[in-house]
Amino acid sequence: MVSRAYRFSLNSSRVPAGEPLLEIRDLSLRFGGIHALSAVSFTVTQGQVHAVIGPNGAGKSSLLNCLSGLYRPQQGQALLHVRDDAGESSTHDLARLRPHRIARLGVARSFQNIELFGHLTVLENLMLGRHIHMRHRLLASMVWFGPARRQEVRHREFVEEVIDLLQLQAHRHQPVSALAYGIQKRVELGRALCVEPSLLLLDEPMAGMNAEEKEDMARYILDVHELRHVTVLLIEHDMGVVMDISDRISVLDFGRLIGDGTPDAVRANRAVVEAYLGADA
Repeated sequence: MVSRAYRFSLNSSRVPAGEPLLEIRDLSLRFGGIHALSAVSFTVTQGQVHAVIGPNGAGKSSLLNCLSGLYRPQQGQALLHVRDDAGESSTHDLARLRPHRIARLGVARSFQNIELFGHLTVLENLMLGRHIHMRHRLLASMVWFGPARRQEVRHREFVEEVIDLLQLQAHRHQPVSALAYGIQKRVELGRALCVEPSLLLLDEPMAGMNAEEKEDMARYILDVHELRHVTVLLIEHDMGVVMDISDRISVLDFGRLIGDGTPDAVRANRAVVEAYLGADA
């Protein structure tokens, strides 16, 4: 894909590339006697694609649910580092915040099962991703003049850039329920991008896709990462895709971290091979 000049940035983070963006420290989550996560610790570096892999039931989606505020872990921290316009740094523990607070900090996610509004158009679904950035009160928005109108125009311009980036132009006015599965997954990625994430959490974005759709989605994720400098934390089962697009990989098994490193290091890790990749990996 050829790079072009974009008016808006999709990445709200001001943390310099190569520095820690998210530090997960001893994160533990239990459901009764079941340990979904057991003292999981690893760091996501600004400017990287970081994959989390593991067998079904390893705790991958539970981890993302803790980072997005859907689950509250019993122990540990998930420290997100943020810098404001003035360059002042602050740190926020995502494990102790509600989902709307986490979204305002610039953490957005997609879901393994599509969670779109099927009766709304692609454009309307993407505009929903802008709601945390809308500042005018209900009455001003209902009147839709002056500041409220200018605000909506500005957000619509942002959404149009996301449509352009993900090549959704031909579908912008179609109801999501009428679209092919692969296009719906792309719309869900677009809605997450409309949050202007500093950290993008993707839960199996290629699940249920054929080979051509997976190739397209991998390209869009790389475009988002390389052209718009968004840090990505990715859960994916397709090892070919993971090894091709990831800078770093963390491996979970029964809620425990059994490997963390570059794709080559993980591929050579005996514990990972035995638990997940298989003897022929």
